[in-house]
Amino acid sequence: MDDYRRIADRIAGDIGRGRLRPGQRLPPQRAFARRHGVAASTAGRVYAELVRRGLVVGEVGRGTFVRATEPDPQPGHALTEAAGAAPVDLELTYPSAPGQAELLAPALAPLLRPDALAEALRPASATGTRAAREAVAGLVATGAGWPDPDGILFTGNARQAIAATLASLVRPGGRVGVEPLTYPLVKQIAARLGCTLVPLAADDQGPLPASVAAAHRTAALSALYLQPTLHNPTSLTLGPQRRAELAEVVHSLGTPVVEDRTWSFLHEGDEPPLAALAPGLVHVVDGLSKRVAPGLTVGFVAAPAGRAEAVARAVRSGGWSAGSFALEAAVRWIGDGTMARLVDAKRRDARLRQRLVGEELDGFDVRSDPAACFAWWHLPAPWRADTFTAAARAQGIAVTPGTAFSVDPSRTPDAVRLGLASVPEPELTRALRTLADVARGGPDAGSG
Repeated sequence: MDDYRRIADRIAGDIGRGRLRPGQRLPPQRAFARRHGVAASTAGRVYAELVRRGLVVGEVGRGTFVRATEPDPQPGHALTEAAGAAPVDLELTYPSAPGQAELLAPALAPLLRPDALAEALRPASATGTRAAREAVAGLVATGAGWPDPDGILFTGNARQAIAATLASLVRPGGRVGVEPLTYPLVKQIAARLGCTLVPLAADDQGPLPASVAAAHRTAALSALYLQPTLHNPTSLTLGPQRRAELAEVVHSLGTPVVEDRTWSFLHEGDEPPLAALAPGLVHVVDGLSKRVAPGLTVGFVAAPAGRAEAVARAVRSGGWSAGSFALEAAVRWIGDGTMARLVDAKRRDARLRQRLVGEELDGFDVRSDPAACFAWWHLPAPWRADTFTAAARAQGIAVTPGTAFSVDPSRTPDAVRLGLASVPEPELTRALRTLADVARGGPDAGSG
């Protein structure tokens, strides 16, 4: 084994045994090299290996710090999202409506007849059924002839839809342009596919079109992955002008786009999807776990003309097809209005929870949207994301550090995402109040 890996194993063991605690700063690399009797270049490789394993995070001009959250024990595991371990979980973001189970049950009853159940338990293909394609097309239709039901493909969940679509577009070694903060599982998916994520420059209106062109000039981009509506984690929704500018630049470059609209159902604005502005290039991925429930879900891709078969091959290759029972249930929930009623209820619930954030975190730098199920909190100095996450966990509250979303590990925001939808409202209020007290107390008080 290479010397640097042996040293990295020792440091990893110290982190695992608690000798190095979350938020603790490692010595500068030159000091580390002297202490361990190795070259400075070897020390650099040790630190890079620890970053690769997800054990530490480097911050330009500030140093290298032990991460607050434990790394994924299976680095290649890209398609599931682990639940937080703390009693109050503000990492998960699965909205639930009051009386949800009672709303969902009637549509399932006919499926429990032996004849219907036998049919619903058959394997499903990526193309599903004609009824399913038309139901989903109607669910997300914009009124501008988008999407074409024949371009709808189904997966087990939205994460698999992202993976299949990227796999159909990007070969190993390819480059994918993304927002500088992106959905964490996209980073894992990219690692599995052997492609590189390229963070695009952005302002408070979203990704800069000029940055897309500049990244493409450096080396051709195989695709873009973007979240134009209720971006996770910042809740930003791109305005009409920025959408049109992005559509224009991807059209001029001929660069395919994966548009993630997982959270768009909560947004009541009339901004068109990018797919309606660049219909030949944009692949929309979405799913029903947020609209319905995570336990019985379907993901789907609305592929542009001529791309459906390539995405379907990727779905089959990954073993990511949707279950027939879940697909048939979704058709019934869409057709009888259950889905629409759930969406209305979850929109009301999101607005209520955002009001709680406004009340309990008043005076802090919190970015969100009244329709979102999460909030992005820029922490007051001298807090860093990982040390605050550790302090919150000490209070029994799990939050997601900004490092989880950052594409460039050398540029990590001092911010945390708060998931608002997965705990009861009184518990959320108490948690937000506690977090505000921790933030006001500072790192010394928070770690005590």
